[in-house]
Amino acid sequence: MKELKILYLYPDILELYGDFGNIQILKYRLEKRGIKAIIEQYSIGDNTPNFNNYDLVFAGGGADQEQGILADDLIKYKDNIKDAINNGVFFLLICGAYQLFGKYYKSADGNIVPGLEVFDYYTEAINDRKKRCIGNIIIETSLNGKTSKIIGFENHGGQTFNISNPFGKVLFGNGNKFGDTEEGYFQKNVIATYLHGPLLSKNPELTDYIIKHCLDRKYDEDITLEPLDDTFEELCRNQLLNKFLNNN
Repeated sequence: MKELKILYLYPDILELYGDFGNIQILKYRLEKRGIKAIIEQYSIGDNTPNFNNYDLVFAGGGADQEQGILADDLIKYKDNIKDAINNGVFFLLICGAYQLFGKYYKSADGNIVPGLEVFDYYTEAINDRKKRCIGNIIIETSLNGKTSKIIGFENHGGQTFNISNPFGKVLFGNGNKFGDTEEGYFQKNVIATYLHGPLLSKNPELTDYIIKHCLDRKYDEDITLEPLDDTFEELCRNQLLNKFLNNN
């Protein structure tokens, strides 16, 4: 039986807007295909993880206070994380986790939370806490050469700059900053994004992209995933796409 090993970072701290649902969706779509999902968690005080021992690392969103709490802990693993990314381990990073993998996060109060500096982008919150990029968002991206529309929900005051390779083009919503044309950061084995929702429940094609990438890497083959019945999911997606894009 094939299997994937998943590390869920800080489930007790980074869990805004049902981001745990991303883990549930991964587990569901793996097990429906007879693939074992091994899910381990890490939080402050737990045994030191080796990120290279996993096929997929997931971290969700958190507010400023939570980011400040865990930043000092996470930075201890900076070199190990960089090594794992270079070795092809897949990282799915949502909102607060997205910001922490950049150079730094500057809060509305002017406090600097050092990032892991894995990537060159940085995030600065605007002074007015009442102004946020919030609401439904749709982006367009390319997954294995195929254009796909990705649906999510954003809620962030931080404005992210210096993105070299965005996750996608904004069709509806804000993106990395107010009125931006780009959202998130994307490389072959890293997706960092502001899209909550949870992201994967609304986007089966994206979930399968991640699963296939992880399986291909682990088993060194071009795996064809067994199709699942996504009729209901696609009905929901089409309704949302029509509602937001046709009224835009």
